[in-house]
Amino acid sequence: MVKVRLTMMVAAAILLGGSLASWSEAANTPGQGEAIVTVIPKKGHERVTDITLQDLQLKINGKETKVASWVPMRGANDDMEMVLLIDTSARNSLGQQLNDIEHFIKSVPANAKFALGYMDNGQAMLTGPLSTDHTLALNKLHLPGGLPGSSGGPYFALSDLAHRWPSNDPRARRIVVMITDGVDIYNPRFDPEDPYIQAAIQDSIRARLVVYSIYWHDMGRFDNTQYFQDSGQSLLAELTQATGGDSFWMGTGEPVSFQPFFEDLSWRLENQYRLNFYSELKEKPEIRTMNVKVGGAAIKVYAPQQVFVTPALAQ
Repeated sequence: MVKVRLTMMVAAAILLGGSLASWSEAANTPGQGEAIVTVIPKKGHERVTDITLQDLQLKINGKETKVASWVPMRGANDDMEMVLLIDTSARNSLGQQLNDIEHFIKSVPANAKFALGYMDNGQAMLTGPLSTDHTLALNKLHLPGGLPGSSGGPYFALSDLAHRWPSNDPRARRIVVMITDGVDIYNPRFDPEDPYIQAAIQDSIRARLVVYSIYWHDMGRFDNTQYFQDSGQSLLAELTQATGGDSFWMGTGEPVSFQPFFEDLSWRLENQYRLNFYSELKEKPEIRTMNVKVGGAAIKVYAPQQVFVTPALAQ
């Protein structure tokens, strides 16, 4: 009798194991993801043009993953959408930079869609729609209010923009440029796990935003100490690196001109690629870690540290 029971238990275990394996396999569904990757030389401003799929190494959640496509964002593939967000709490001395901001807007490629916005009370208040008519934004460019705390925090505004991105184009590369001091007025100390910046990062990843920042002091007491200035810059660096962008500043003081920053940014935008890959999903879309390496030339790679994987579209 004991042998019979043992045999039945083993058989049941085998059947259960087989069922669980089948269920696990069935639960995995094809997923897809994409990222905008910037590749520039370590020295000089020449364009890197000889990168192939064989030069790429991609890991998703630490696992080797095959790159499905690698397309330069130039010519017919140049489908950029850009929003420039200005912190309404910025000091009125920002007026010294309005000419540089105007020059940058005029330099945005004619076929790129552009919109200007202001961080106001935790929202991204756009002055108009995304449009290839860049004069719409130029006509709305003005000094911020300069009132302490009026922006409601840069990370709330970025999350708001991510949730309400003014376009439904699934293929456009979405660029955000933030002019702010980066201080979280609700949690002004430097905290890498700050819930507001973590929410902004995740919202940006889901919305496929590549975020850049230019540091400028805000009004109010939080910009009066080295500690809070360092905190704001560190949070901005955490945000931009997570999304594949970068942060621009000149120490903790006011830069004499934004022009060098805008020139560097424009050069980076001309050297971006869309990377596509496939990766299995368990149940629903999720954010995963990503690591991209490009072999060969002496280059710098700026890629999102995280990526949003969704169910693959039927072929």
